[in-house]
Amino acid sequence: MTTTTTAPAAPAARVAAPARRRRHGRPEPIAYLFLVPALLVFTVFVVIPALVGIFYSFTDYVGFGDWSFLGLRNYAALLGDPGIREAYGFTLGFSLVTVVVAQVIALVLAIGLSKRIRFAAGLRAIFVIPMVVSGIVVAYVFNYLFSNTLPAFATAVGFDPLTSSILGNPDLAWLAIVVVSAWQTIPGALLVYTAGLTSIPSDLYEASSLDGAGPWRQFRSITLPLIAGFVLINTILGIKGYLGVYDVIVGLTGGGPGNATSSVAMTIFGGFTGGDYAYQMANATVFFVITVLISVLQLVVSRGRNIRL
Repeated sequence: MTTTTTAPAAPAARVAAPARRRRHGRPEPIAYLFLVPALLVFTVFVVIPALVGIFYSFTDYVGFGDWSFLGLRNYAALLGDPGIREAYGFTLGFSLVTVVVAQVIALVLAIGLSKRIRFAAGLRAIFVIPMVVSGIVVAYVFNYLFSNTLPAFATAVGFDPLTSSILGNPDLAWLAIVVVSAWQTIPGALLVYTAGLTSIPSDLYEASSLDGAGPWRQFRSITLPLIAGFVLINTILGIKGYLGVYDVIVGLTGGGPGNATSSVAMTIFGGFTGGDYAYQMANATVFFVITVLISVLQLVVSRGRNIRL
């Protein structure tokens, strides 16, 4: 008796399909249709208004009525405007100080919570609460604390420098903005550092302990070098976020006393509502370019470090 066997066709079909996908290497054309609604909304509500605003930055438009073309005069005026320089100086200085404070505290908390301690999971949940609270709400709560609770406490203990609200002091009001901004952004940095710390093999710490390395030496030689990419990413993201600070300042100081805590975002928005549309649109365009450059730096750093968050 002779038996004849034939190979099943189904496996061949299953093998051929992946081969086709690998050969083409691109999604089906129908997939691009799903991008159309998002691209349409983004174009109508973001791209077109931005291009219109950039166009008006070359004019004397006040937000309504007629206008005339000025060329680069608005941009040239920005360079000699002391108010603009002060706004950029405050924003950059505040961003650098806040990012250092926030990153140091977040890293310390992340290292502490990565240890085998009781209630670590519960503490992580508590520490991320500020992340989900509106910035303006947080600012108004801290406004009350800085204006009433803290002066009352300082008066009770006899600490004269804080018996009056620091929000009314041009030299100290920025400290309140640093505290509130750091308090609100530390949770995000904490999550990033936690992800970085969990990616470090525990064998490295065990081997270094056998070699006699203490906690500080382990931090300098193992922890910090291996999470350096996460530190860079957190720093860049922090600076980019702090450059656009607005709601915290509105709730705390309103840009005062005087213009001591007026950020670039507040200056731009004030010009939009105060009949200085074209001039502040030029300011917004410059600010946009700075933000884009920071975003590009972020992409370059993350690609070079091969970081996966």
